[in-house]
Amino acid sequence: MDIKNLATQLLLSKINGANDSGAAESALDDLVGGNKGFDLGAIVGQFTGGNSNLASKAKSWLGDGANESISPAQIQDAIGGDKIEAFARKLGIGQEEASSSLSQVLPELIDKSSQGGNLLDSVGGMSGLAGMASKFFK
Repeated sequence: MDIKNLATQLLLSKINGANDSGAAESALDDLVGGNKGFDLGAIVGQFTGGNSNLASKAKSWLGDGANESISPAQIQDAIGGDKIEAFARKLGIGQEEASSSLSQVLPELIDKSSQGGNLLDSVGGMSGLAGMASKFFK
């Protein structure tokens, strides 16, 4: 299973009554890359942009140990309320449910897509991810 399919399945499993994988894929594309396609490295980068608490959380997801939790409010702060609102609208859910679902999905997705602090090569097509992710461990 590729990373985008994994993300879609994780998302659908966290949202009650959600079963439209096309809408979930589209919402994830817009949230995690927009017109550049699915880019998990970009979303990890949003957690490292100046907030050391969120950077610490992202580091835990990339590493091989336990994952730190993240609150729906922290998800909103890192990603942006406008993106969360658009994401929620595509899925036909409220912004609060979207943030809550993402606070569960993103740590698990990043954890399953990384090893030893680097996003796996299987992510595919995303240049520079290993270097970006490995900066946490310098």
